[in-house]
Amino acid sequence: MNVVDSCGWLEYLADGPNAAFFEPALTDEDQLLVPAITLFEVAWVLVRQRGPAAAETALGFMARGRVVDPDLAASLRAARSAVQHQLAMADALIWQAATDHAAVLWTQDAGLAAVPGVHYQRRPG
Repeated sequence: MNVVDSCGWLEYLADGPNAAFFEPALTDEDQLLVPAITLFEVAWVLVRQRGPAAAETALGFMARGRVVDPDLAASLRAARSAVQHQLAMADALIWQAATDHAAVLWTQDAGLAAVPGVHYQRRPG
């Protein structure tokens, strides 16, 4: 199973320099989990940068994977993980979703680079 964080989705959708890094995870839809918070984060950026139509198109593409929401127990685990690994809220929820589903988390977010179960690619430049 694979989880791609918000910056990975945005990189792929913009055909950025690391788009090819994320492509294997994003095109294997049967193995793709999409934490609900990534839907919000990607839509939030795209609404601001390209408008609501671009956000709607992106969310349709993202929904090809299996969208997962945290329950109470997962939220508590994410909070503990945020403290343990010094993660921001969204990063903790995304990482916890990957961990709970035995998935690899794909990212170019340096804040997640040293966390277990992460496939990290450094941002160019």
